[in-house]
Formats: sequence, structure tokens, C-alpha cells
Amino acid sequence: MAARPLADEDERLCAEMEKSSLSEPQFPPPFLPGRPLSGELHVERAWAHWLRLGAPKFIVAPMVDNSELPFRMLCRNYGAQAAYTPMLHSRIFSENEKYRTMEFTTCKDDRPLFVQFCANDPEVLLEAARFVEPHCDYVDINLGCPQRIARRGNYGAFLMDNLPLIKSLVEKLASNLHVPVSCKIRVFPSLEKTISYARMLEEAGCSLLAVHGRTRDEKDGRKFRADWDAIKAVKNALRIPVLANGNIRHMEDVHCCLEQTGTDGVLSAESLLENPALFAGFRTAEWREDVDPRNNDVELDQTYLVDEYLKLCERYPVPWRMIRSHVHKMLGDWFRAQPNVREELNMQSKLTFEWLHDMVNRLREHGERIPLYQVKGASGDIPTANGFLASA
Repeated sequence: MAARPLADEDERLCAEMEKSSLSEPQFPPPFLPGRPLSGELHVERAWAHWLRLGAPKFIVAPMVDNSELPFRMLCRNYGAQAAYTPMLHSRIFSENEKYRTMEFTTCKDDRPLFVQFCANDPEVLLEAARFVEPHCDYVDINLGCPQRIARRGNYGAFLMDNLPLIKSLVEKLASNLHVPVSCKIRVFPSLEKTISYARMLEEAGCSLLAVHGRTRDEKDGRKFRADWDAIKAVKNALRIPVLANGNIRHMEDVHCCLEQTGTDGVLSAESLLENPALFAGFRTAEWREDVDPRNNDVELDQTYLVDEYLKLCERYPVPWRMIRSHVHKMLGDWFRAQPNVREELNMQSKLTFEWLHDMVNRLREHGERIPLYQVKGASGDIPTANGFLASA
């Protein structure tokens, strides 16, 4: 009997993914399932695991459809030291093999790795988590998504109205997984309530907490500044590692955030989508005020990053919707200068890597180059997939 053709191009691409990446654990499990540890032993175990991973400070935040494997690897090539997967829906993940194959891919170099789930049922969450625990360093619970879809699905930041349920989600994973549990939260308007919430998570078995310094209602990152003082208060109140999220536009923001909050690492999301080389010390033109362009002798721009990203996508297949989204975000400045090329991209109902590489070349040939800028002293040699770019 002839093989049934795959339903669409995305399925074909994902079918090409080597199954070996999801076959064996990359590291021996550091945690043993059982009754959650409490007090000093829990804190010691949490820190031992974090230090064993190298205590990463520069981290790719979870982004729906945007922190998939090729993009994670691109960011790792430019200074990111750890990364989250996109948010995965625990019920669909536990029930649907096609969803698991297409939405969660990894490789041996994709570590340290946080796999993030949204959930509102402890048993379903545990079932989903068991599929990924051999292939990650933390299973993360999304407690911060503020979007309407999270309200409708009763997950993310909307679980803040049901703290006992959140506690049961953390306890269920902490009692049964071989890897530690992490959580990513938003703050309450009340600092006292935020600290009480964070302490509850730590006591329930959370081994690492990422704090987005905005409330559930503050969705627009450009309109609402993240509250680093609130993040600092959470860090001071907890004994497990704490990460900060919010207001990270370039490396100077990273350093300021770490100094002001005292946290153990920083997450970046939207800024990385435009500039995946952020953690290597590069800025987009919007933030070049401290840079003398005459001294910017590292030849790097977003077309170079797109080419590198596309090569990673050829190696690690992902759905085309993700690729299209990244191309638009990374080349936003170039498309504003050449809107006709953007319109050509939008008209393509079916993309190919050959067409996209050709589009990037046309942007270079027919428009003025838009470089990325590096602040002197922001970093040393700049790692890339093909070696190193020597900084001045």
C-alpha cells in the first residue's frame, strides 16, 4: 500500500526531524520523584541544580510560536546561556502526538532548557511533563500569560485568582518528576500579595522563579514599565534562584537590571525577536545613542542573522508560520525601507528557503545597509555558529 501523503508542508518538515533528539536523556536526572523536599534541603537542592547548569544569566524568555528550537539556537550562538521553549498546552500535548512532534523539538546542544506548559489540571500537567523531563533541565509552569486566550482557557496569569490550584500544580510536579519545577509569574498590584504568592510557590516545591515585573493588566510593554523594585523584593524574600523579566532592550539594561534587582539572571523576549544578538552586546539603530558608528567595525546586521536563522531551520525543521514570523520581526527596519519586498513576502502562500535567501539578498543589493551597533566593552569575542567574529 502506498504511504499516505502528509497533510501539509509543516508536517513534512517536522517529519524530517531526527527522532534521536527525543530518544535518550542528555543528562542523568538530578532529582528523584517522591515527597517534595522542604526547608533547607529544598533550597540546597535548588541551588545545587542551578549551579550545576552554570548559573546562566542571559536567558531567552518563553514566547508563543517564537522561542522554538532554531531561534533558541540562534540566540545561543550570540550569547544566550539558557532558553525556554514556547508555551505548550498541557492537555493537547498529553493527548496529541502530532502536536508533540511539531511543537516540541530539541537537540543535544539545546541546554540548559526550560520546557514551559500552561495548565489548570495537576494530573494532565504531570502527564505532559513526563514526555519532556528526559530532555530538559526544568519543567516550567506558565503563570504569567495575560492574553484573552489564557482567560478563556483558565490558565496563565488568570490562575492568580485561584492560588490553591496553582499550589497543587507545583506540588504535583515537584512530587513526581526527575527534574525540578520552575514557575514564571506576573506581580500583583500589591507588593505584599506578590511576596506572599512567591513564598507559597517556593514552599510548594518551585526550585526557580522568574518574575515579570508587570501586573496581569499591564500587557503593553512599551506603555508600562516593569517594576524592578517589586522583582528585587521577591528576590530578597525567597531563598531559591530568581530571574527578572521586563525592560530589557540591550545589554546595558541587562547589567542595570541585575544590579538593581539582585536577581540571578535576566530574561528577554520582544527585544530578542528584533535583535537575536542582544546578549552579544549588539544594539539596533533605535538604541545606538551611546555608539560611535565610526568605531562599529563588527560587520553584523539583521540580514546576516536571518540567513543564519534560515540555515538553522533547514537543520531543525519547524512550522513555516514560525519562520515567517521571525523573518518579519528581524527584518522590520529593512522592510520599512523597502516595503515592496515585504509585500512580496506577504503574497507568498508557500515559502521555500531558496526564495527567502534570495529575498534577503535583494534587500542587501537594493537598499542601504542597516547595521547592528556594538558598545565598546559590552562583550569580548562574539560567538557565532561558524566560529567567532572578532570584536574591536
